Amino acid sequence: MKLHYLDRTNTQFNSFSVTRNKHKHFLKVWHYHPELELVLVLKSTGTRFVGDSIEKFYKGDVVLIGSNLPHMWINDEAYYHAESILQADAISIHFKKDFLGEDFMSAKELRQINNLIQKAQLGLVFHNLSKETIQLLKRIEKDKTIVPFKKLLLLLDVLDRLASHKEYSVLSSKGFLTSFSEGDNKNLKVIYEYIFKNFNQPISAIDVATVINMNPSAFSRFFKRIHRKNFTTYLNEIRIGYACKLLIEGKQKVISICYDSGFNNISNFNRQFKKIKKMTPTEFVHLYT
Repeated sequence: MKLHYLDRTNTQFNSFSVTRNKHKHFLKVWHYHPELELVLVLKSTGTRFVGDSIEKFYKGDVVLIGSNLPHMWINDEAYYHAESILQADAISIHFKKDFLGEDFMSAKELRQINNLIQKAQLGLVFHNLSKETIQLLKRIEKDKTIVPFKKLLLLLDVLDRLASHKEYSVLSSKGFLTSFSEGDNKNLKVIYEYIFKNFNQPISAIDVATVINMNPSAFSRFFKRIHRKNFTTYLNEIRIGYACKLLIEGKQKVISICYDSGFNNISNFNRQFKKIKKMTPTEFVHLYT
């Protein structure tokens, strides 16, 4: 599927923009933009694509998509029938990560919101949000009497609530992205740099432990404490995420993608793909075409 860049430049020169998308169905456009996107689905159901994540979406879903992370909403087939009276409806808020200026956003009081923005690089879907938070989101779009300054305060309130909300799921895999940074731990940065440079080669936990001069057993405990999973599981997720990117681009055959992603045989590739994505590579491709 072709990836499109969408220009979300705010023509009103405000710090953020609010759009009400109310149509027979959402556009089938696989796209990205530098702005983060906060979405509240008011009506309709379908399939949500964020990076290499493919999940059903429903009325009431709240999703925060990071900068330049490809995404798309496709409604269920019934919404595309000519005689259908169904309607898709959503509120979208677009803003850049430094939408109030770098100095302001680096303030200690906004640390939680900055952490939220970092997490959103992979896309987040929130669960069991309070009715008050949902109402605040709706008010940002609906209440035309609010002056811009008060509307900005409402957005900051919503982001602060999302930042402290504990029930959420991360959507895309890190392997889908070409680059990222995580934390200030020097060892972590070295680990990530090594993994992303060599993930499609035969590497092991012992290799990574050697890079940071750590005992292999100590490294395994350290890695599992940070990621809540062992190194092999994490590495396979990176490889499958990269494979998904190649599958979406549609330029290579599955067998070629298998080896380019770091797997040494197609059966293991298929087994790991189904374990992680809950579908086969072929089924994954069909959802994107």
